[in-house]
Amino acid sequence: MTQPLKIFYGLRFEPRVSDSLCLRRVVSSLSPLIDSDCQTSQIPHERLRPRPRPPSNRHQMEIDPSLLLLLSNLLQLQTYLDPTSDPTSPSPPSCLASPSSFPLLFFALASAISSSLLSSPSSTPIPPTPPLLPNSNSLSPLSSDPIYSLDPATRDARFRSLFGLSFSLFNSLLNSLLPHSPFPLHIPPDRALSLALSRLSRGVSSRVLSRTVSLPPSLISRCTHSVTRLLSTTLYSQFVKPLPPSSSSSSSRYTPLPNLIGSIISSPVRLRLAAPDSTLLSPNRPFPSVLLQAVADHRRVFIDACVRAPGSVDPASHLRESSLYQRASSGKLLTEPIVNLHGQKIRPYLAGDSSFPLLPFLLTPFSSSPASSSASHPSYETFDTALIKYRAESIEPAIALLKGRWKILRNLNVGLDHAAQTIIACVVLHNMCQLAKEPEDDGKYLWRDPPETLQPAHSLDSEWSMYNVAESVREALAEDLYDR
Repeated sequence: MTQPLKIFYGLRFEPRVSDSLCLRRVVSSLSPLIDSDCQTSQIPHERLRPRPRPPSNRHQMEIDPSLLLLLSNLLQLQTYLDPTSDPTSPSPPSCLASPSSFPLLFFALASAISSSLLSSPSSTPIPPTPPLLPNSNSLSPLSSDPIYSLDPATRDARFRSLFGLSFSLFNSLLNSLLPHSPFPLHIPPDRALSLALSRLSRGVSSRVLSRTVSLPPSLISRCTHSVTRLLSTTLYSQFVKPLPPSSSSSSSRYTPLPNLIGSIISSPVRLRLAAPDSTLLSPNRPFPSVLLQAVADHRRVFIDACVRAPGSVDPASHLRESSLYQRASSGKLLTEPIVNLHGQKIRPYLAGDSSFPLLPFLLTPFSSSPASSSASHPSYETFDTALIKYRAESIEPAIALLKGRWKILRNLNVGLDHAAQTIIACVVLHNMCQLAKEPEDDGKYLWRDPPETLQPAHSLDSEWSMYNVAESVREALAEDLYDR
C-alpha cells in the first residue's frame, strides 16, 4: 500500500515494499554492532519522537514505521545520487564498502542506534516534560469553585482560613480593585486576588503555592505584586487615615490622658534573603530586616505607616526620615483640637517608648529620660503607667494582629524591591479587617516578636526647642493626672 509522501532535502520520495524488506535486512545485520552505551544522534530536518511502547526483549528490536519510512527515503536518495549502487542487495556489508553510500548508511546506523536505545528496557526513561500551560481549573473564576455553594457561616470561615478575610470583605476588596485593572489579562480577577491573599495570609512563597494550585510561580508573583502595589498606593489613603478631630475625644474612654490619639512603634520585619546586605542587619536581632514604623489608635487601627529604613537604623532616625515627623514638626499635622491644661496648651500627641525622642507631638515615659529618673515623683510614675497601659492596648496588639493575620510578615519571602509595598499592603488589609469587625478569635491571630533591648533616643540640637515644650506638656499632664 502506498504511504503518504515525505519531503527530505527538498526531494519527494514514495516508499516501496522492496525498500522495507531491504531495510529490515540492513537493521538486522547492524544490530550486533549496536552498543547500548552509544549516544543518540539527531537526524536533520526530521524531529521524530517515538511513541512509548512496552519493554521488549533485549535481542528483539521493534522498528517504528516512521523510522522505516525515513530509512527508505535515505536509500532512495542514495539510488538517486548513485545509480550504480543497489540498495536491495542482501549483503549490507557490501554497502558499507562502497564509499559513495557511507554517509547515508551512517545516518541509517545512527537511526538504528537511537531506536534501540529508546526501546531497550535498560535505558534510562525520559522524564515527563512539565506542562507549559497552567491547569485550566486553576484559571477558571473563583466563583465556579464549590466553596461558593457552602452556607454563609461555613463559607466565611473557609475564606478566612484561605485568604485571611471573610467572603463579603473579599468581594468588597475585589470591587475596589477592579476599576484599576491590576491583574494579568489571562486570569480571572477573583482568582488573581485569591492567589495574592493566599500568599499574604499563609506566608508561603510563590514556588510553594504553585504546587498546590498548578500555576507557574511567575504568574503567582505577578498577581501578588499587582495587588500589593495597588493596596499600598491607591487604597492606602482610603483605609489608613487618622480619626477626624471631632472623634479624637473618644479615646478618653480608654485612657485618662487627654488628647492622646494614638501610639507609635518601630517593628522589625524579617526578610528571607540568602546573602543579606550589612545595612539590613542589627546587633539586636540575628536576622536581616526592614523597619515598619506604625501608629495605631485605641481601635487597633493603623493611622500611619512608614517603611523607609533597613534593620540597622535606629527608630529615632527612621522617625526623622518619615513624613509624619516632617508634617508634625512643621505644624501641618496633629495641631488640633487644643486642650488647655493649667495654662499649658496641649496639642494631639502620640505615646512612644524610650526609643523615640521627646517631642510636643510624641511623648515618652519619664523613666526614659535620665534627668527625670533620678528625681522620681509619684506623678511621674502615674503618667508612665497610663502611657504604657495605652500602648499595651493599642499599638502592641495591633502589630500582633497584623503579623498574626498576614503571616508573610513573619518571614518576608519577596524581593527587597517589593518589601515595602508588601508590608504597607498588609497594613491596609489589617485596617479593612478591623473596620469590618472581623473576629480576632481570642488571640488566635496574635503574634509576638522576640523582645529586644531598646536603644535610648537622644534629641538633636535642632530639636531642643521642641524638647523643652514637650517637657512642659508632659509635666502638666503628669500633675493633672496625679491630682485626679
